[in-house]
Amino acid sequence: MSAQLLPIEPFDLVIFGGTGDLAVRKLLPAMYHRFVDGQIQPSSRIIGVAREGLDDAGYREQVRAAIEKGVAHVAKAQLEAFIAMIGYRSLDARKADGWDEFSALMAAQPTHIRVFYLSTSPDIFTDICQRLGSLGLNGERSRVVLEKPIGRDLQSANAINDAVAGYFTESQTYRIDHYLGKETVQNLLALRFGNALFEPLWNAQHIDHVQITVAETVGVGHRAGYYDRAGALRDMVQNHILQLLCMLAMEPPSSLAPDAVRDEKLKVLRSLRPIDASNAGQLTVRGQYRAGAAEGQSVPGYLDELGSDQSKTETFVALKAEIGNWRWAGVPFYLRTGKRLPNRVSEIVVTFRALPHSIFDPANGPLLPNRLTLRLQPDEGVKLWLTIKHPGPGGLRLRHVPLDMSFAAAFGIQQPDAYERLILDVVRGNPTLFMRRDEVEAAWNWAGPILQAWEGSGDTPKPYTAGTWGPSAAVALIERDGRTWAEDAA
Repeated sequence: MSAQLLPIEPFDLVIFGGTGDLAVRKLLPAMYHRFVDGQIQPSSRIIGVAREGLDDAGYREQVRAAIEKGVAHVAKAQLEAFIAMIGYRSLDARKADGWDEFSALMAAQPTHIRVFYLSTSPDIFTDICQRLGSLGLNGERSRVVLEKPIGRDLQSANAINDAVAGYFTESQTYRIDHYLGKETVQNLLALRFGNALFEPLWNAQHIDHVQITVAETVGVGHRAGYYDRAGALRDMVQNHILQLLCMLAMEPPSSLAPDAVRDEKLKVLRSLRPIDASNAGQLTVRGQYRAGAAEGQSVPGYLDELGSDQSKTETFVALKAEIGNWRWAGVPFYLRTGKRLPNRVSEIVVTFRALPHSIFDPANGPLLPNRLTLRLQPDEGVKLWLTIKHPGPGGLRLRHVPLDMSFAAAFGIQQPDAYERLILDVVRGNPTLFMRRDEVEAAWNWAGPILQAWEGSGDTPKPYTAGTWGPSAAVALIERDGRTWAEDAA
């Protein structure tokens, strides 16, 4: 039985950076899906804001084209009803022109919940919030959504958070990480805390190690300029991957109340063992892709896309992290992410400890450890690898096979995009799946010394050929512990 989808209160969603890639490719199609399913009332408004000199009609044509291109099944009548909700304003956060007219537009619906989504460079977060505050648009029923990255380090993250806090309270501020909206991440809560099977085993006594892989086949492309100032650790590890680690490793919260969940995530971040100049060489690997083959075609290297002959920016990271608490003492968490890898896949692999004693003859087949695989993309689902007897006569032959559940196949529906859930959670005022300020600070407290260690070492990232699983040192990182990267990802 499908969950009942209830309409939410009328709202105004204002997307700053409304002509950008995120808005056009993700946010607006996400809202279209929720509108088609009846969760968004027609009186709600979606307003794009950017510096381009468009009017309502021109922006609506952009939105219509994006949805027709990016959505599999579009009903004309529903699309036109959705487009009627769309508006546009040309504004520059650092110039006064047009802001009074924008304020009047907001005042036309004074009872609506207001969601200001900052899909822009963090450099202008402060300017936008200052404008909204000066116009009185930061009232109790207003929320502001901050896209990553929030800063380049702890100091810059604090500066952004301090500036935003001057106009919006912490309860009004939603720091979004779309990975937390993915169905499989939500299912971590259900699997761990809704089944007697897993939680008693979810500790160092029964789990050998954990792997988290977020692999992309694409290169940096037109984002090369931004990416060269960020790198894989800032772009993926400090936010997405650490949030996945927190959801996996946290203690059972007292309830699903937002702060109860976020309190437990914070404890994980604060329990991560430091990686700094004293051990970064043993626990981290940086890589940078060179020209090769990806997705069946020849592709340029990172430096070629950047248009430079040198850069120390990493496009691949592998880390061995440990959590210093009673539940996870001694359990390594192997984290890796990169661009121009062989497959586009995001998954968590939990490998349980081997049996202490086998009653089977080795000739019966290998007796491999149980493994739980949680796949976030491309096909969201759960696999539990078990050892069974191969059916049929001819003696006892052991096989390692998965109990495989694809969410799409099991429930007969395509899972909603993460942004569909997260934006509606903002409207509802539910911050459970968003980062609290102290989480951002704790994540930077751990990631910052790694960046400093790399900078201080003077080493350059190790090269790897596009279409491979990163530099060979990433294989050595895990194999020197007698383990290998899971075949599920590779």
